[in-house]
Amino acid sequence: MKNNKILIIVVLLLVVLLGGASILYKQLGQKFAGDQLAEQNNGASTSENGNTAEPEKVQAIDFTVYDIDGNEVHLSDYIGKPIVLNFWASWCGPCQSEMPDFNEAYAELGEDIQFLMINATDGARETVEKASKFVKEQGYTFPVFYDSDAQAVMTYGAYALPTTYFIDAEGYVTAQARGAINKETLQRGIDMIAS
Repeated sequence: MKNNKILIIVVLLLVVLLGGASILYKQLGQKFAGDQLAEQNNGASTSENGNTAEPEKVQAIDFTVYDIDGNEVHLSDYIGKPIVLNFWASWCGPCQSEMPDFNEAYAELGEDIQFLMINATDGARETVEKASKFVKEQGYTFPVFYDSDAQAVMTYGAYALPTTYFIDAEGYVTAQARGAINKETLQRGIDMIAS
């Protein structure tokens, strides 16, 4: 009987703890969602002689992904125009929530900004077929590429989806965002690379 009371108390404590954690997660998620854009170059540094130096730029690392027909595509193929590089999967709810904004931005700016929507194609949970069916059903028109070798995901450490990088026309990473971003944050990132 005593063991049952202890078990009931432990279960109730766990329920209260999980309920509190869930509420806190939702509140913090709403407070910080959509605005987690981090600049790669946060400012100038000071050299040994006290002079202000330009911040060190971070060169985007090349990778290989595949188009719907299985043809190789390289990030370096797109250097020369600003690039919005987004890692996503069709099963990812936060990815789904931001995709309409990416599609709208692509429709408006696709001539001037390269949008590279990189699907984290693991061959099990996410396949080329599942991802391309999702894109077609949603009516998205942005360019989709498939990272079936996980080379791009590993290169950019995009283990949490979605992850977005903003790369300028010279091929330098200007900013990144982990997690879903809203329309305003997407535009801020584009403004950083389009100038």
